[in-house]
Amino acid sequence: MELQQQQLLWNKQCWQQTLSTATLLATQQQSSWEQFNQQHHNATASLNEIQCQQFKCAITLSDFILSSALHSPDAVIKLFKEESFLTPTLPCYKTLLQSLLSDCDSEASLHKILRQFRLTHMVNIAVADLLYSVDLEVSLYRLSSLADELILASLHWLTTFCEKQWGTPKDAEGNTMPLLVYGMGKLGGKELNFSSDIDLIFSYPQRGETVGCRRSLDNQQFFTRLAQKLITSLHQQTADGFVYRVDMRLRPFGESGPLVITFDAMEDYYQEQGRDWERYAMLKARLIGEGEYHQQLTDMLRPFVYRRYIDFSVIDSLRRMKMMISQEVRRKQLVNNIKLGAGGIREVEFIVQVFQLIRGGRIKSLQNRRLLTVLPLLVTEGEITEKSKQVLEGAYRFLRRLENIIQALADKQTQTLPDNELDQQRIITVLNISSWPALLSELDKHMQGVHDEFELLIGLDSPNQQAEDQHWVALWLSRWDNQESIAWIENKELDEQSNVGVWKSDDVWRFISDFRESITKKSLGNRGRQVLDKLIPLILGHIHQANQSAVVLERVLIIFKKIVTRTAYLELLFENEGALKQLIHLCQASPWVADYIAKYPILLDELIDPELQRSPVKLSEYALELHENMLRVPEEDLEAQMDTLRLFKQAQQLRIAAADIANIIDVKQVSMHLTALASAIVEEVIHLAWQQITYRFGVPESLLLKTGTTDINKGFGVIAYGKMGGKELGYGSDLDLVFVHQSARNEFTVGVEKSEDSLSHSSGIEHVSNVVKSIPASQFYMKLAQRIMHIFNTRMSSGILYELDMRLRPSGNSGLLVVHINTFGQYQLEDAWTWEHQALVRARMIFGNQHINDEFTKLRQEVLTKHRDKNQLKQEVITMREKMRNHLDKSSTELFDIKQGAGGLVDIEFIAQYLVLAYSEKMPSLLEPSDNVAVFNELYQLEILLESEKSVLVESYQTLLGLGHKLTLQNDKLLVPVNVFNNNENILAIWNKYIHLD
Repeated sequence: MELQQQQLLWNKQCWQQTLSTATLLATQQQSSWEQFNQQHHNATASLNEIQCQQFKCAITLSDFILSSALHSPDAVIKLFKEESFLTPTLPCYKTLLQSLLSDCDSEASLHKILRQFRLTHMVNIAVADLLYSVDLEVSLYRLSSLADELILASLHWLTTFCEKQWGTPKDAEGNTMPLLVYGMGKLGGKELNFSSDIDLIFSYPQRGETVGCRRSLDNQQFFTRLAQKLITSLHQQTADGFVYRVDMRLRPFGESGPLVITFDAMEDYYQEQGRDWERYAMLKARLIGEGEYHQQLTDMLRPFVYRRYIDFSVIDSLRRMKMMISQEVRRKQLVNNIKLGAGGIREVEFIVQVFQLIRGGRIKSLQNRRLLTVLPLLVTEGEITEKSKQVLEGAYRFLRRLENIIQALADKQTQTLPDNELDQQRIITVLNISSWPALLSELDKHMQGVHDEFELLIGLDSPNQQAEDQHWVALWLSRWDNQESIAWIENKELDEQSNVGVWKSDDVWRFISDFRESITKKSLGNRGRQVLDKLIPLILGHIHQANQSAVVLERVLIIFKKIVTRTAYLELLFENEGALKQLIHLCQASPWVADYIAKYPILLDELIDPELQRSPVKLSEYALELHENMLRVPEEDLEAQMDTLRLFKQAQQLRIAAADIANIIDVKQVSMHLTALASAIVEEVIHLAWQQITYRFGVPESLLLKTGTTDINKGFGVIAYGKMGGKELGYGSDLDLVFVHQSARNEFTVGVEKSEDSLSHSSGIEHVSNVVKSIPASQFYMKLAQRIMHIFNTRMSSGILYELDMRLRPSGNSGLLVVHINTFGQYQLEDAWTWEHQALVRARMIFGNQHINDEFTKLRQEVLTKHRDKNQLKQEVITMREKMRNHLDKSSTELFDIKQGAGGLVDIEFIAQYLVLAYSEKMPSLLEPSDNVAVFNELYQLEILLESEKSVLVESYQTLLGLGHKLTLQNDKLLVPVNVFNNNENILAIWNKYIHLD
C-alpha cells in the first residue's frame, strides 16, 4: 500500500505540473468536474485527497470515463476508492459474473448485468492505461479476458434459457451438442484493443434434434436461435449501452451464409472454398472457453491454415490484400490512420503472418496467435534478423499503446489521430511526450521503419513480374500451330546471334507443347494457372539467356509435370528468383538431381536456402542435425518419424550433390559425406526401433546394471561392408550390413519404466517394472532387426530410406537376420568362403558398444591373419574375379566398364583384398584401415608395394570413383569411352605381378 501511495503521489505531482503548462487540460478538468458535481454532488465524499485527484485526472483525460461516472457514479467511484487499477492479478471475471447472473431471470436482466459489468471493468482498464501506463501485454490480456468471460457468461445463461423452451440438442447417438464460439482477429489472439468490434463464428458438432420438450427442433434451428440471442445480448444498444459490437461477416459464405454451421460443413467449406484472406483470419482464430469438442474442431481446421509444405502463395495473396486495403484507405480518404496506413499496425501483422503461413506448417512453434510471442521466434528460426525484430516490436508496442489511448478517449473504434487540440494534448500527456510535433516525429520513425521492413519482404510487386520476356509469354499463351511456334522460336534465335545453334527450335517446341498437353488433363485451379502462365516464360527466358541446351528445359518441365497441381511450389519458384535459377542450374548440371527432385518435389523447399550453394554440414554434425529434426516429431507417430528420416536424407543428399556439382568438395569428400549421412541415419533408426521394441517387450536382462541403468548401445552391433565399410558410398549406393548381438544364452527380457531422458539417445535411468511380455533375448534382437529393416525398406510417398543388403551375414539369405557376435566369429573362422574374407577386409563396426566393437575387432583380426597358402588364395581370388567379369562386365571395343572392366574398380579392390589376406598374418597393421586408399598407403609403408605402384592404384581408384559419381549425376551407365581412362594396362600389370599364378 505504501508503494502504491508513493506512486499516486508521484502521479499527482506530474499531473499538477502538466496542468500548469496545458491550459486546455486545466480548462477541461474544471469543466468535467463541474459537470459531474452538478449531477452527483456528494458522490466523491468518500474519496481521500489522492483518490479524488485520481478521479479528476481520469475524467479529464477520457470522455468515456466521465460519461461512465455520470451514468453509474457509485460503481465508478468505488473503483477509485478500492484503488484496484494497479492490482497485478487479473480480476476473476468468471466468478464475478457467475455470482451476478445466479439470480438472473430474464433476457432483459441479462442485458443489464452484462452492460453494467462491462462498463465498470472497462473504466478500470482505461484508468490503468491512461494514468499508470500499465504494460501493453497486461492491458491487451485484460481486455481479451473480459470479452471472453462476457461472451461465455451470456452463452451459458442463454443455453440454459433456450433448452428450457426448446429442449436439449442431441446428435444421433444421444450426445449433447454445444454451441462453440470462435473468436477471430485480435480477440482470438488475446490482443483485443480498447473499443474493438468482436468478430465471431459459430459452430456445433453434429446434426440432430432437441429432446426434452413437447416439440423438437432441428439442431440447426435451435443453435441459430441461440446464436441470434447471444448476438443481441452483446450487440444491442440499450439504456445501459452495449457490450460489444458483433461482426459475423467472417463466417463461411459471409453475410449470405448460415449463422451457425456443423463441424463437417465448416471443414468442407475451408477445404473446397477457403480463400487467402480466410487463411489469414484463421491464424488468430481461437475457440473461446473449453469443452470436449474444442480440440477436435481446432485440429480439423489446422491443415487449412498451416500447410505441411513451405507455402509461398501467401506472399502474392498478401500483396493483393495490401493493395485492396490501400485502395480502401484512398477511397475513404483516410489520413493519419495508425492501423491501415503505410507502416501501420496492419503491416506489422502482415509481416509476422506471412512467416507463420509460409513456415508454420513445418515449424510448430510459429503456430501461435500472439504477435509479440511469435516475433522473437522468427529470429530464433532465422526468418528475420534481431534488428528487424526490434524495429517491428518497438513500432507495434508504440502503435498499439497509441491505439488504445485514442479509443479510450471516448470508447470509439478508431485508429485515426485526432485533429482537435484537446485530444492531442490528452494523448501526449498520457505518453509523456513534450509536444504533438514530437509525437508525430516519433510516430513517423516507427511507421517508416515498419514500412521499410514490409517493402523488403513483400514489395509492391514481384520482381519476376517485371522480368517477363514478352516473346516467351506470347509463345506460351499462343495457340499457334507447330510450324508457327517453331518459327517464332527461330526468330528469337536469329535476333540473338550468340544463341544460334544452342537451341534446336523443334525440340524446344516439342518439350513445351508436350508439357502444355499434359497439364490440360490436370486440375490446376485459377491461381495455379495464373502462376504457371507467369512462370513458364520466365524459365524459357532464363534457360535461353544462359545459352543452355534444350535438354535443360526438358528436365525442368519433367519436374513441373510432378508439381503442376501443387500451386505452392509454383509460387515458391516464382517468388524466389534465386531458387528458380538454382533449380535450372542443377538440372543443367545433373539429370540425376533433376530426377531426384521430380521424385521428391518437397526438396524444392531446399532451393530457397542459400546454404545449398555452400558446403554440406560438417561430417560430425549429421547425427546432431538429424536428432534435432526428429525431436520435432511426436514420438508416438511412427509414420511421421519415418517420413522425417527420408526427407532428411534426401535434403542432405541434394546439398552434397550441389556442392559436388559446384566443385566445392572433391570425390573423396563426397563419399565421406554420403557415408557420414548414412551412419547418422543408421544410428537414428536403431534408436527408433529400440524404443518401439522395448516398449512392447522390455530389454534383455543382462543390460540392467547394478546402478539401474541400461547399456547405452543396447548390446547390439552393426557391421558395415562394401562401400559403407570403406567410407566410399555413392549417391545410389545400398548399405551392406550385418547385425550382431551379445546376449547371454537363455536370457530373457524384463520390463522397464523409462525416465523422460530415456527417450533421447541416452538410455537414462530405468527401473524394473512388470513385464508386458517377456521373450528370449535372441528373439528380442530378431524383432529389433526386423523393425530396423521395416523402417529402412518401407516404401512411402517419400520413397524408401536405403536399400539394405544383408547377404553378407553368415549363411547369406538363408541365415538368421541377426546372430550372436560369437556365432559370427565362428562362421568366419570355420565356414566362410574366401570371397567373404575378402569382403571382411573392408568391414567395420559402425554401431555398438565398446565391448562388442572390441569383440568384432578381435574376430576380424583372427580371421584375416589366418595362415593362407598364397597359390590357393590366388586361385580362389582369380576364380571369383573371372566369374564376376563374365557375368557383369559391360565393356565393349568402344566402351570401358569403370567398375567391372579389366583394370577397373573391382580389380583394384581385389588387389587390395588379396594383399591384405596374403600379408596380414605377419603384418597385422594392414588390418587397421578399411578403405582402399589407406590400405595401399599402408602396403607402401610396409614395402610390399613400390611407390609407383601405390601411386597408380590410388590415383586410378580415385579417378574411377570420381567418374562413377559424375556418371551417376548424369544418369549414365558406368561406361566411358576407352580413351577416357588409360591406366588399365598399368593396373593389370600390377595384378599380374602379385596375383598371377606361378
